[in-house]
Amino acid sequence: MSSATASSDHDRIDPSFTALPYRRLAAAALSRARDFGVTHADFRFERVRYQHLSVRDGHLQGAEDSDDLGFAVRVVHQGAWGFAAGVALTTDEAVKVAEQAVNVALVAAEMTRVPVELAPEPAYDDVAWCSAYEINPYDVPLAEKAALLEDWTRRLVDADGVEHANASLQLVQENKYYADLAGTTTTQQRVRLQPHVEAHGSRGDRFDSMATIAPPVARGWEYLTGRGGWDFDRELAEMPALLAEKLAAPSVEAGRYDLVIDPSNLWLTIHESIGHATELDRALGYEANYAGTSFATPDQLGTLQYGSPLMHVTGDRTVEHGLATIGYDDEGVQTQSWDIVRDGVLVGYQLDRSMAHTHGAALNGGRSNGCAYADSPGHIPIQRMANVSLQPDPDGPDTAGLIAQVERGLYIVGDKSWSIDMQRFNFQFTGQRFYAIEDGELKGQVRDVAYQATTTDFWRSMGAVGGPETYVLGGAFNCGKAQPGQVAAVSHGCPSALFRDVRVLNVTDEAGADQPGDAIADEEL
Repeated sequence: MSSATASSDHDRIDPSFTALPYRRLAAAALSRARDFGVTHADFRFERVRYQHLSVRDGHLQGAEDSDDLGFAVRVVHQGAWGFAAGVALTTDEAVKVAEQAVNVALVAAEMTRVPVELAPEPAYDDVAWCSAYEINPYDVPLAEKAALLEDWTRRLVDADGVEHANASLQLVQENKYYADLAGTTTTQQRVRLQPHVEAHGSRGDRFDSMATIAPPVARGWEYLTGRGGWDFDRELAEMPALLAEKLAAPSVEAGRYDLVIDPSNLWLTIHESIGHATELDRALGYEANYAGTSFATPDQLGTLQYGSPLMHVTGDRTVEHGLATIGYDDEGVQTQSWDIVRDGVLVGYQLDRSMAHTHGAALNGGRSNGCAYADSPGHIPIQRMANVSLQPDPDGPDTAGLIAQVERGLYIVGDKSWSIDMQRFNFQFTGQRFYAIEDGELKGQVRDVAYQATTTDFWRSMGAVGGPETYVLGGAFNCGKAQPGQVAAVSHGCPSALFRDVRVLNVTDEAGADQPGDAIADEEL
């Protein structure tokens, strides 16, 4: 379902949210902030609902619901940020929180060397936005959700070679109201869910598992019942045989290989080596104390050969079903899409309004590209990742066509573990399963594989990009950043892609284990 018009989106916002007194609280808070002569003030009211279910071997293990409800006031006063939050939904509390935010700014002003200024943004008067879904999963009875997961795990346990199976489902409904002194007011709702199902088995002293490669999505319940772009029945039917093949697979011989990487694995490499590396706050050193910095520094904008000329990466907060998709960010900026890497060259960053004022003239015409987000009413908005995606080749081959171009290589499916340094430059990734490629054909699974490279060497080795039919929007619910820590969901779309002459490690040999089974047990722990 499209969220095409503001009027229809107003109608789709949960009435239990719109019944809350956020407009009255916003008016009281912003009026009090104006009394102090602040340069900027915004009010953000949120209710975030969470639900988590877990099932093992056909039996419900747990179900948990929680809500995060409250509001925040943020100001710029005397050139400094001020922020405060509250949970009591009264106008007296809203006034008090506004006063606290101003007092924080007065203290911060004594320590602020560069005055805070915000890039301009048009005002949006009482607009609404709702994410695209057919059935809100919160409208589905808990018993029906549990029954689906129980059925999935029973099917797996009943199959030959599967000893245990577990499944989980995470649901989020996020509602936000934003208002500022410039006249913008937005009301928004987005729904997202993350299913997981995994089969476990053993062969001799070797233990391993096979999990779904279904990505988390900003969709509704229809995603889990076959109407949302993923065939869970087909995948469940295939998993036992895939697990059996994996358990019997030979260990990989370390060396250099051509790699054909499926979107179910490549999305994570994009997230770590491009998404984080092109956050402007990180590139400027603002996140050095916790999340790290970036090798892709602003002085290299327009000159850094990030990857091969085939490489076209976009930032996008508008793509349908993207986990980072929203209509307006937490600074009242209408969201957009833009280029980050074009023809293999670094051309853009992700930024918010304060960074856009200082650094944005060469990036987005001096305007924020809508990347401010807070995960809770108790947290201040920070620059967060857009849906960062590698674009397909409009005339590119399918995955089989990429494999046909490889004489000796590996085809990698599904994500697993990863490691990358604090500058997002040296990395190592594993995967869910690996297939040997010989003379353009798949020759069965191998195991114990990790691929290792520097970010630029890896992306410069990209020799072919798959066509649109190979494109999948993957992603994660749990991207962490900032102090105090915040968590955000983000999608990364990509096609299958071919990389030439990449170093492949045997993780069993690297671990120094005497027996393959020992190495696998350590890895799983």
